[in-house]
Amino acid sequence: MEHVNPGGLGSPPASISVGQEIYALAERLFPFCRSITGDGVRRTLDILSGHIDLERHEVPTGTQVLDWTVPREWNIRSASITGPDGQTVVDFADSNLHIVNYSVPFMGILPLNELKAHIHTLPEQPQVIPYRTCYYTPTWGFCMAYDRVAKMPDGLYRVEIDAELKDGSLTYGEYLHCGQTDREFLLSAHICHPSLANDNCSGLALLATLAKSLRARKTRYSYRFLFAPGTIGSIAWLSRNEDRTHLIDHGLVLSCVGDAGSPAYKRSRRGDAFIDRAMAHVLGREAGAKLMDFSPYGYDERQYCSPGFNLPVGMFQRSVHGTFPEYHTSADNLDFIKPEYLEDSFRILTDVIDIVEDDWTPLSLCPKGEPQLGRRGLYAALGGQASSGATSMSLLWVLNLADGQHSLLSMAERSGLPFRELAAAARLLSDHGLLATAS
Repeated sequence: MEHVNPGGLGSPPASISVGQEIYALAERLFPFCRSITGDGVRRTLDILSGHIDLERHEVPTGTQVLDWTVPREWNIRSASITGPDGQTVVDFADSNLHIVNYSVPFMGILPLNELKAHIHTLPEQPQVIPYRTCYYTPTWGFCMAYDRVAKMPDGLYRVEIDAELKDGSLTYGEYLHCGQTDREFLLSAHICHPSLANDNCSGLALLATLAKSLRARKTRYSYRFLFAPGTIGSIAWLSRNEDRTHLIDHGLVLSCVGDAGSPAYKRSRRGDAFIDRAMAHVLGREAGAKLMDFSPYGYDERQYCSPGFNLPVGMFQRSVHGTFPEYHTSADNLDFIKPEYLEDSFRILTDVIDIVEDDWTPLSLCPKGEPQLGRRGLYAALGGQASSGATSMSLLWVLNLADGQHSLLSMAERSGLPFRELAAAARLLSDHGLLATAS
């Protein structure tokens, strides 16, 4: 492993919103041709290291990671198809989606009917370029707009793919914000997709910005941010960190967090983990939000939730992967994501972190009948709600449920009140000597 020095980018101007900050970072990440290995991943980690003190890990080709083996490293310099008239039909330099990711090197002249077997299109979306991969199959191919392929005349075509597959390494990065305890909240985003803005420049940029924001916050939990290639990257991390996965109390995988879709959460395999409840509480107050049960199809949550680990890790998105027409196409571009939606996703995550940090189980020190709030000045405190954040109903609910069996999140679930109001009420009651922490 190696430590990557920060890039010295400095803080954004105070006038820039957090959504604009996240978008600007996603915009910087967008052009790189990323894959499950290679220099595109390293360049992306270089950019992210300008925001957080990222630790980089290199896992050599051939390393056994659980039931998988780290593949050869792939890098590409150029790829093109030249038509019978000498004109360039398609060029990797115009879009890194044009090449099937992990294509082997190739140079040759093919008739159109043979070439078409190596060209991928979307006839139902004739003007967009699809995204395709061949990570573990030694082949090659191009991705093109269907309309462009339909106009290709018969004849001989020159194909050139200047790529390299060699013994190298798989690269991932992680950042640990140390809290007061070694119990961890894992936040993970895949770093293997090329120029796809929502899936997943948005997730990478949001997590880097969130990690940077935590530097100024003293937390109970430690927060581990992982930027790794999909599937093989999380498997490599689990293989190398199996002895410490028992420290993970909460976890989220992020993808597709920058579009206009309503927020969506897929529960962990456990289904009733604290993170499942916290996300359900936060999204329960979001218009149109979706809560989904766990399934073994998706992103890296299925690795963290595999039965040998069964970690409390869910997945947070906006539009659910595979359900929107822009998914895995050139239409997933920088116009598809917006600062306001990135900021909304950021807010949802910070709300969840607030629950993780501020949840506790209170015990009433005056449990027989309601304590007299007026003579303690608590009604006067409510008169300044803007400062206390509590309401009369939140005070009453906390007092009634403070039996040492209900945490604040349990109270929020039972009462239907926002967690933050109950947390503010509990602080107020504690300050006035009415609550203690349950043993």
